[in-house]
Amino acid sequence: MNLFRRGAVADRPLSCHQVGKILQSFLDAELDEITTDKVAEHLEDCRRCGMAADVYLEIKASLGRDAPAVPEESLPRLEEFARRLTAGEEGET
Repeated sequence: MNLFRRGAVADRPLSCHQVGKILQSFLDAELDEITTDKVAEHLEDCRRCGMAADVYLEIKASLGRDAPAVPEESLPRLEEFARRLTAGEEGET
């Protein structure tokens, strides 16, 4: 995925909203080199987005460990939480 269509745009820093939309793809190493560098740069400078990335990584790591299955009734709540993180929304669900 290339977020930048024109050269001049590549010089601008990413907003939190832009990063939120592609954070999961960044963590899954699905972005092109330029976009990956821009997201990494943003995460170094933005505490909020860095914390969101840490949460995603922890969720991903916990899913990879031998852990009990997530109760079926918890899945909609977890999916909503992930959606809100991606959208950059604040507040509790």
